[in-house]
Amino acid sequence: MSATRGVFYVHSAPSALCPHIEWAVGGVLGVPVNPNWTPQPAQSGSYRCEFSWQGSVGAAAEMASALRGWNHLRFEVTEEPTASTEGARFSYTPDLGVFHAVTGIHGDIMIPEDRLKASVVRAALGEVTLEIEIDKLLGKPWDDELETFRHAGEGAPVRWLHQVV
Repeated sequence: MSATRGVFYVHSAPSALCPHIEWAVGGVLGVPVNPNWTPQPAQSGSYRCEFSWQGSVGAAAEMASALRGWNHLRFEVTEEPTASTEGARFSYTPDLGVFHAVTGIHGDIMIPEDRLKASVVRAALGEVTLEIEIDKLLGKPWDDELETFRHAGEGAPVRWLHQVV
């Protein structure tokens, strides 16, 4: 079984959900997780955390499956590609549900050919514009909803994942 790593972000969760999130993610990873929860200034009474994880390929999908459908929870989980697998990104909001994207070695979203063709057909039939379809394929509605929650409050710890020089 291949191993990979990723980052798990809880953008907002009520305090009552925090231990349940820890339990669910720890169950997927097979080790206890004890993240540092901080208040989420974008939503009163909610908390946020982020932590790096290591586990088997597919763990990000398992985490997203374990937490999908939980009301009042917003999260993202990424999984880095390996020598034999693509990476993944999952985003979740109560209003939009789960967004999944396959990611390449540089973190770019890779859109499968059949999904792109279906979007072009829907646009050609006048059901939607191609711009709206491409935005959905790239997860823009999820990014738009989560952007407010992604920014740390003043004084909150900020963990840089990488630096571009």
